[in-house]
Amino acid sequence: MTPYWLLFVLVTFAVVAPGRLRARDSTVVWVFVGVALTAFMGLRYQVGGDWGSYSRHLEIASGLDFMEAVGRGDPGHYVVNWAVARLGGSIYWVNLLYGAVMMWGTVVFCRRQPWPWMALLVAVPYMLIVVGMGYSRQAVALGFALLGLVALGEHRTRTFVIMIVLGALFHKSAVLLLPIAALANSRNRFLTAGLVGATFVLMYFLLVSDDADHLWTQYVEYQMQSEGAKIRVLMNAIPAGLLLLWSGRLVPDPQERKLWTWIALFALLCLPIVSFASTAVDRVALYLIPIQLFVFSRVPKLAGNDVRLRTLLVLSVIAYYAAVMFVWLNFASHSNDWVPYQFGPFV
Repeated sequence: MTPYWLLFVLVTFAVVAPGRLRARDSTVVWVFVGVALTAFMGLRYQVGGDWGSYSRHLEIASGLDFMEAVGRGDPGHYVVNWAVARLGGSIYWVNLLYGAVMMWGTVVFCRRQPWPWMALLVAVPYMLIVVGMGYSRQAVALGFALLGLVALGEHRTRTFVIMIVLGALFHKSAVLLLPIAALANSRNRFLTAGLVGATFVLMYFLLVSDDADHLWTQYVEYQMQSEGAKIRVLMNAIPAGLLLLWSGRLVPDPQERKLWTWIALFALLCLPIVSFASTAVDRVALYLIPIQLFVFSRVPKLAGNDVRLRTLLVLSVIAYYAAVMFVWLNFASHSNDWVPYQFGPFV
């Protein structure tokens, strides 16, 4: 467990360290952090619940031709594995690429927040360690989703749609984020709705339609239970509730507030649904994790000019996510797949 706690402590130090870096120095530090965490995720050895599955995917892809790889479910994933196999690469190549996309989205998203290091701290215990190292395809999709949400917050709807489409090539569930653009965009609403709607329908028929009945049966009719789903959904619901309570103070920009209000409502909607479709909601809720980074990196704003209250709020967020990581590492059913952490080059 030591490497995970060391990572958490280092980011915590960045949160509480006094002073601010110059813009150029800050960029260098963030690039270093992105590269280091990409290596941490990408060069792991037999770490993560899906390690065996992804190793088999690479083996399967090595026996496919290009068009067969494109025709598989989640074509982006199989095309990447096909290319790596053709180049004589290993699973480390795939994991490094996926980790790079995840960290690209994470760094860009965090740096757009008022307390960037706080946003990264929030990301560490679950989004980076659990999702980034255990749900590789969805980690790529989430990395693209983070880039898309930044674009949508800056009114770049087409970029958002492109990012979500790229993410859906790796895990088709990412298409569920597309309607957010139409709901959040107050300018050219009909054009936006038309663009998003057409893209959603196209992506559905290209990626989802053949599996729709199977997915419904697997996730809803059979009521597959995802252990810990209620806790993970609650983790999104808490910042969602905070945002709705103090939306004006946390998000002054009206357009950005509208976007995150919709995301908060979706996060809260997951609470009643998770009881009868836990696995389905658990998978969808992964794409709502950014609300944790967004809200908790703004919580210190609630203190105004009260330094002591701001310090208390910062320490409370740190303590909360330290508790999240402690509970997950020590009590989660599958945490033994992450412990001990093994770094490939040293194994």
